[in-house]
Amino acid sequence: MATNKRKVLITGGAGFIGSHLAEKLLQKGEEVFVIDNLSTGRIENISHLRKNRNLHFIKDTILNKKRVERLVSRMSQVYHLAAAVGVKTVVEKPLESFLLNLRGTEIVLEAASKKKIPVLLASTSEVYGKNSKLPFKEEDDRVYGSALQSRWGYGMSKGGDEFMALAYCREKGLPAVIVRIFNVIGPRQTGVYGMVVPRFVDQALSGNSITVYGNGFQTRCFAYVSDVVEALIALSSHHKAIGQIFNVGSDEEISIKDLAKTVKILTASPSRITFVPYSKAYGQDFVDMEHRKPDISKIGKLIGYRPKVSLEESLKIIINYFNAKK
Repeated sequence: MATNKRKVLITGGAGFIGSHLAEKLLQKGEEVFVIDNLSTGRIENISHLRKNRNLHFIKDTILNKKRVERLVSRMSQVYHLAAAVGVKTVVEKPLESFLLNLRGTEIVLEAASKKKIPVLLASTSEVYGKNSKLPFKEEDDRVYGSALQSRWGYGMSKGGDEFMALAYCREKGLPAVIVRIFNVIGPRQTGVYGMVVPRFVDQALSGNSITVYGNGFQTRCFAYVSDVVEALIALSSHHKAIGQIFNVGSDEEISIKDLAKTVKILTASPSRITFVPYSKAYGQDFVDMEHRKPDISKIGKLIGYRPKVSLEESLKIIINYFNAKK
């Protein structure tokens, strides 16, 4: 019997955001294919989905060109999320991170371009680099530091990914959409790769010191994962999004020091808040952006995007998730 189900590929689909995206697409009745080498993704992230006959998991790297070509050729849509994850990974494995981002994206885009299969490319707020003009707009300049500082390798490689996607769109007619994802939080996220919220929550619940890197005055905006996933799905199917770049995230700003205080209060934790120099956490050459806040007016105008889940609500959900795992 013929089926009209759309086939959707998520590269990096066993990762934090990818697993939530897979879950949402399955709820919508899509047939979802996940490719992930589990270097940073975890099979536990999608284990609750494995009984669904519409989920297909392939353990492999996106650098396996032939396999990616075969997979992509059968799809209706590709969400390209596979990439190096977290500041810690980028600093410790700069070459591996740089090559994975660039080579992997080239393989996916080239495969998709053969049949003009739509691709949504997940980029990052890191591409704005040291730009201090806030809030960040999609057309703003990128300001990177010295190549001697491995910190900037991730943003530079993802900037290259964006350029490639736009070039494939303009020259080969590939329907490509780029999303610059800002700080995303939610269940299944791990603090192993430098993500601050799960690290703070784990430390607070364990009674260990809540460690703030730097002076804590740096500010970030945290979006809940369900809001981000819904935005990705809406953009992927909007014809006016093709060939465009969109910031996706929250514009609710908080300092990292205040974030630590909030986590401490919400967990009723006896933990002390301590401050660790960046040099001790990431090495002598590490530099960080003081502030990172997106302008989300462009995505708001196109699809009516506005974050629904507040930071406090997000933190309560994450704390409950950690408690349930104990």
